[in-house]
Amino acid sequence: MNRTDDAGMMTAMFPDRESAERAYEELRARGYDKDDINVVMSDDARKRHFAGEDKDDTTELGNKSLEGTGAGSAIGGTLGAIVGAVAAIGTSVAIPGLGLVVAGPLAAGLAGAGAGGLTGGLIGALVGAGIPEERAKVYESGVKEGNIVLGFRPHNAEDARYFETHFQKNRGEHIYY
Repeated sequence: MNRTDDAGMMTAMFPDRESAERAYEELRARGYDKDDINVVMSDDARKRHFAGEDKDDTTELGNKSLEGTGAGSAIGGTLGAIVGAVAAIGTSVAIPGLGLVVAGPLAAGLAGAGAGGLTGGLIGALVGAGIPEERAKVYESGVKEGNIVLGFRPHNAEDARYFETHFQKNRGEHIYY
């Protein structure tokens, strides 16, 4: 794990829906609110991993991924319902020109920046959130390949250590803090 200061964002990239959902659910179980967690994926990955969500099989992460499309708030969510709730409060954006779906505090920042702020794309948003540019480029490439990036600000150093281990056990890659 690479460290920045204790107030920095911790990020990890996951290769599939299941590993991302396990990480997300553990964040929620450990007291992180859906609004504390950033989720970034390509629109293609959202369609592949979360299309056709059955109401009985909906997850909070699945809802969060659908928010920017307007579908999240209409889907009754279970444990993974962050997308719907984030969409309902306007913190999820689908960025068609970039082919991204972003939910969480990063989405609010992108939305607040307006179209001019989107020219930096995902790299600009991540760098703005405190992720070094070289790491942001790794995440951007991974997102384009269909991976899902989760990010949050750990409450303390103990949480950072806990999630580093948890993410590694759940196929998390490029874990950064």
